[in-house]
Amino acid sequence: MLKAIGIVGSPRKGGNTEILTAHCLKAMAEEGIKTELITLAGKDIRGCNACGYCFEHPGECSIKDDLQPIHKKMLAADIIIVGSPVYYGAATSLVRGLLERAGYTSRGKYAGKVGGPLVVARRAGQNFTFAELLFWFHIHQMVNPGSIYWNVAIGREKGEVEKDEEGMRIAWEFGKNCARVAKKLRE
Repeated sequence: MLKAIGIVGSPRKGGNTEILTAHCLKAMAEEGIKTELITLAGKDIRGCNACGYCFEHPGECSIKDDLQPIHKKMLAADIIIVGSPVYYGAATSLVRGLLERAGYTSRGKYAGKVGGPLVVARRAGQNFTFAELLFWFHIHQMVNPGSIYWNVAIGREKGEVEKDEEGMRIAWEFGKNCARVAKKLRE
């Protein structure tokens, strides 16, 4: 069975990014994909410190924090979704730390997987953050299905994203497309 994980990079539990990511995963579950929602809220995920340990010990990182179990799930997944709210025009430091270190410690191991970003903002910065995250998926040779528009939505207070009908529909269609593409690649 195909597996999808949705990683929520917000430091707030139950917020708009989590709502949007869960919605995307629900669309995949309808297509028979096994899904798991992973929240980074409350976790200790640090950025890369450029020590070079992963170059000498492939697949490992010298930093001992909460990254390792999440990274194992990323490597085991067929579909990876990474959601982030916009903080000062960019992805959160939790997301950046996760992607920096997951990328360095697993060179080549994401190639051919399916996935992409979901972004939520109060007012602005969605396009830059979407591109920032999308570059990570591209550099790892992942397949990025599209949707009916860029995978961005609007919301500030918890639950406001559900009022963004277009944003919710975009996330839903993105989830459906991820499932379709992953199934085709599995054939």
